[in-house]
Amino acid sequence: MKKYPLVYVAALTIPAMLALVSWQSTRYMNLERELAALEAEQEEYVETNNRLIAQIAMLSSPERIAYVAREQFGLIRIRPEDVLQIKIAGEGEP
Repeated sequence: MKKYPLVYVAALTIPAMLALVSWQSTRYMNLERELAALEAEQEEYVETNNRLIAQIAMLSSPERIAYVAREQFGLIRIRPEDVLQIKIAGEGEP
């Protein structure tokens, strides 16, 4: 048994290395699967965000605001010449 110590070391090291490579490969595949799931989730969030931004842009358009003001609240746009401004002079002002 003392004649070939390198043979015994190689006989133990090679299976250990194969086991480590197998474990590392399994771990890599699991991480790759998790990464794909996270990327799909991120893509879904980006699409949802884009849809929400489009809805905000649509809902905040001046035409829609004017329509809601007119139809739901009965407000009408007045002309600038119909506006009457009253200025109150303070102390020392003419």
